[in-house]
Amino acid sequence: MSLLEEFAPSLEFYSIDEAFLDLTGVCHKDPIAYGQRIRKAVVRATGIPVCVGMGPTKTLAKLANFAAKKWKKTDGVLDLSDPVRREKLMRIVPVGEVWGIGSRTTTKLNQLGIYTVWDLATQPSKRIQAHFNVVVARTVLELNGIPCLGLEEIAPDKQEIVCSRSFSRRLTEYLELSQAMAEFCSRAAEKLRRQQSVTGCITVFIRTSPFNPKEPQYQRAASVKLDAATQDTRTIIATANRMLKEIFKAGFSYHKCGVQLSHIQPESSPGQIELFDFADDHLPTENRPLMKIVDQINRRFPKGVLVAATGFDKTWKPKADRISQRYTTDWRELVCVKCG
Repeated sequence: MSLLEEFAPSLEFYSIDEAFLDLTGVCHKDPIAYGQRIRKAVVRATGIPVCVGMGPTKTLAKLANFAAKKWKKTDGVLDLSDPVRREKLMRIVPVGEVWGIGSRTTTKLNQLGIYTVWDLATQPSKRIQAHFNVVVARTVLELNGIPCLGLEEIAPDKQEIVCSRSFSRRLTEYLELSQAMAEFCSRAAEKLRRQQSVTGCITVFIRTSPFNPKEPQYQRAASVKLDAATQDTRTIIATANRMLKEIFKAGFSYHKCGVQLSHIQPESSPGQIELFDFADDHLPTENRPLMKIVDQINRRFPKGVLVAATGFDKTWKPKADRISQRYTTDWRELVCVKCG
């Protein structure tokens, strides 16, 4: 990402391996050559092959990137600024390959006789909005070269935070599930505080493995809205454990559990005070300075402080026996060549 910033005045970090670059006025003379410069620079500096898709909108740039990956004739770079080239590509690409069009939307579009990207691009946006929503209608405009999605140089705060994992072995005891849930709650709370937010709703879920039909199947979830939004790990863990006790059922081999934080808002938002709330809910009092200190310690000493129960058995954690080696980020995993 640092390397890509050198090629454009504005950049949006879209994912761990993808970004949008604003190339307005940068490469109007020969955009394909500029795209090749980007590809070669990334491979030379990181060893990671990339493809470059260009277009007047973000949706068209994503479509161009898809085609650059799929067809070797593009040599990894494709520009869809030309309407003729754009139409030619749209007529052969299935509508499900459009950015933001999921499987359910694809099925519904097919029922309306819309099978290719060109079929969608030629639809009146008002008709599409009537059948779907404003997001799909904007996609139609974007496919026609009308920008509706601006570059987000500052990533927006997450509206939901989910932490979950599959276990390396089946868990059958409540205590084991509680320990795993506590760790997921700790991670979710850290992410919440990192974006300076608080959560007003907590959801937990547990399930057996759907890939082993010979075993008894069971899955449950529970949610609770908090009287006062929080970012305190202790409160989140305590609330999650209460719900876990309600949905846990003995006699099953659990494959996965997780926690979801929603109703997220900035921590600076004024909290709702309950005028007649005198009941003791046995939850820890919100302590933001304490949580700040815990985060500072964990940043300096990773996994230094875990706000959860003691005596953790972490044999449920997924094994990393087959994890890819980190040649580019860890000195200890550099390839060694011995010459005789």
